Amino acid sequence: MMPGVPERRSHDHVRAGTTTLFAALEVATGRVIGSLHRRQRAADFKKFLTKLDQEIPPMLAAHLDPGQLRHPQDTGHQAMAAGPPSLPPALHRPTGSSWLNLVERWFAELTSKKLRRCVHRSVQALERDIRAWLADWNDNPRPFAWTKTADEILDKVAAYCKRIPDSGH
Repeated sequence: MMPGVPERRSHDHVRAGTTTLFAALEVATGRVIGSLHRRQRAADFKKFLTKLDQEIPPMLAAHLDPGQLRHPQDTGHQAMAAGPPSLPPALHRPTGSSWLNLVERWFAELTSKKLRRCVHRSVQALERDIRAWLADWNDNPRPFAWTKTADEILDKVAAYCKRIPDSGH
C-alpha cells in the first residue's frame, strides 16, 4: 500500500471475528513469548504480564511498550500498574516510530508470511495458525539485525520528510 491509496479487499470479504495477540521479543535470540486473548482488556494484558514474569529470567532486563494497545490509557497502563512487581514500568517511544520496536518487525513477518493470504473461517482457525507460527518460529528463532547505521537511517528519514508536504520538517 502507498500513502493515499485505499486498502483493497475482495467484495466477498467477511470478518469472522478477532483475536488479540500480545507478544514479547527476546532481542538477543529472536524467541517470542506470545499470548492470545479474545478481547483486549486490562485483565488479559495482566495475564500476559504474569506470563512474562514467569518466563523471563530475573537477571534479564525487560522493556514494556504498550503502544499498540487500542486504549493504552485504559488497558495497558492499568494492567502494568497492577502487574507483577518484578516487571519494569512501560518504555514509551515517540508516536510513529514503531520501527524502533523489533517485535513490530516480528508482527510484520507473521502478517506477510502467514496471515495475509490465508482464509480463516473462524477465530479458532486463526488462533490455531498463529500458535503454529509462534511454535515454528521458536523452534528456530532468528534475531533481527539492523542493516543500516543510525546515520543512514536518519539521513533517509530526513530525505523522506523533505519530499512529504506538511511534514513539519
